[in-house]
Amino acid sequence: MRANDMSRHARQVMTVAEGRVRAGAPGADPSIARSWLRCLEQYHLDPAQNRAPTVLEHACMLERREHLRQVLEIASGEMNSLHQQLSGAGHAVLLTDSRGIILNCVSEDAERRTFEQAGLWLGADWSEAHEGTNGIGTCLVERQALTIHQDEHFRSRHTGLTCSASPVFDPQGELLAVLDVSSARREVSRQSQFHTMALVNLSAKTIEGCYFLRHFEDQWLLRFHLQPDGLGLFSEGMLAFDGSGRILAANQSAINLLGSHRESLVGRSLEQFFDCHLDDLLGRADPRPNAGWPLRTHSGRVLYALLRGERPVAAAPVLPRAPLAAGLCIADQRLAHDFRRALKVYAHDVPLLLQGETGTGKEAFARAVHQGGERAGKAFVALNCAAIPESLIESELFGYRGGSFTGARKEGMRGKLQQADGGTLFLDEIGDMPLALQTRLLRVLEERQVVPIGGEPQEVDIRLISASHRDLEALVAAGQFREDLYYRLNGLVVALPPLREREDRGALLDHLLADESKGRLVRLDEDVRRHLLDYSWPGNVRQLRNVLRTLCALCEGGRIQMADLPPDLRRALAPAATPAVMAEEGGDTLGVAERNALLEVLEAQRWHISRTAQQLGISRNTLYRKLNRHGLSRKSLS
Repeated sequence: MRANDMSRHARQVMTVAEGRVRAGAPGADPSIARSWLRCLEQYHLDPAQNRAPTVLEHACMLERREHLRQVLEIASGEMNSLHQQLSGAGHAVLLTDSRGIILNCVSEDAERRTFEQAGLWLGADWSEAHEGTNGIGTCLVERQALTIHQDEHFRSRHTGLTCSASPVFDPQGELLAVLDVSSARREVSRQSQFHTMALVNLSAKTIEGCYFLRHFEDQWLLRFHLQPDGLGLFSEGMLAFDGSGRILAANQSAINLLGSHRESLVGRSLEQFFDCHLDDLLGRADPRPNAGWPLRTHSGRVLYALLRGERPVAAAPVLPRAPLAAGLCIADQRLAHDFRRALKVYAHDVPLLLQGETGTGKEAFARAVHQGGERAGKAFVALNCAAIPESLIESELFGYRGGSFTGARKEGMRGKLQQADGGTLFLDEIGDMPLALQTRLLRVLEERQVVPIGGEPQEVDIRLISASHRDLEALVAAGQFREDLYYRLNGLVVALPPLREREDRGALLDHLLADESKGRLVRLDEDVRRHLLDYSWPGNVRQLRNVLRTLCALCEGGRIQMADLPPDLRRALAPAATPAVMAEEGGDTLGVAERNALLEVLEAQRWHISRTAQQLGISRNTLYRKLNRHGLSRKSLS
């Protein structure tokens, strides 16, 4: 930022302290003005000071990540989904703890340096006291979702950023984390952030709800809403209670729907709020409830409720395990065949290597294999080698002994290998594992022993499933992946087909829609269904699930129409003239040239999408958009 711009911004900040705020200026917003005054009067910050953010030491980072391990696991998938919904490029999705320390970041590899130059490092302290007014720090203070756009930042060095942040609360109403989306693009307008803010808030509430559900997975859980089709949405009320009916925790929606306060709910009996006996209520329990029923409060309000809990049942005879795991849709014959083969080799301790494009469901496939085998009751532990910074992978995988390095927890930490003892370890994106750790992993697989950092060898009994969207053979040839480890991992290689090639797309669409609608009756108009089935889905099953989740969240009246589809999806599905027709009409000759160039490279690479994108110097998502625009597919040309 130029010196004169920094001076101008600093003068603008000082006008707030002097009470001379110009209409329309950033300081005219009360929340911005409050924050700027805090920065000046409480934190004694200088808006023109150009210093880099404070970054925690590695050991402190490990400790903070361990403290929020469960939240990070829940948030990981939601952050990747949010990044994809925002079209990825130009955005960084961040998760911080309740002090504003960045613990996870999702961004495009090519843009990582840009965000690091802006100070968005793992371990960086973005509290208001350190960095002044910003999305993360001000959200922590205000305890509400907000956007800080460019000049609204306190520090001049941050005025190139636009940040939309939303708080994540724990079941007791305490601030747990902050979810933030930051952009370093100058052309970002404040109006454009309305959509981003809505998605960030929805994702934060989803993380909050999932954390509540997991935190009380061994307790009774009552879920309720004013409307029957509101069950399963982030606006539903949730009450956790014990076997005596005593309320253990309530989310904010439950407090609002019951017109009460948290202190008035927790510790009291359900029967004090609902017009029913506890025994009658427990009789409605179901381990996987999917149909709501009316529940009246003492104030006369009628709510619609679900009750999650185990019902006592008589002992049943042991039945043979189903050939396919429950909850997994595999109507594609080739995929079902590969799944049955995977079950067979898994039972004989043969490692599985799953390959396929990003979003094809490799972790879901691996989890289904685990659930379909003899170790179904044991741990299934997943580690995404690409989602964890290289400096943290070793401790995450192998663990460490207490006191083994400065800042280490005195009781130590069990790594993923130890957590998976007796069960299954799933290593996703194994191609991104550093070479040094590949050597250690190979030794573990050969010796069946793990050596924590600073510790002694320990026996481990694991079944291993690994996955990658990268060509591991090519990585081996390039010296980026150990050849001996590759041959140790690929006992059976299963190639998961991209969604556009699956013959069960219709069944999968119905399965995901039912899953995301959470028991509500939601139907697709016929033209919507047809277009969703025809779309190429560059993000595969993950992208389809994200779109359906958003559509279900926004759906009113139980019907999804074409107008409800995201604009980019509608544009991609819009009919267009074929390149041949455009050429005849003297139209898009550049488009025809691009189409021919694409075809030439695709044929040379035998339609291998990743290698084609690499040769063209574009991302796979960009390549898919170009293929869709030109009507190119292997099937259309065969």
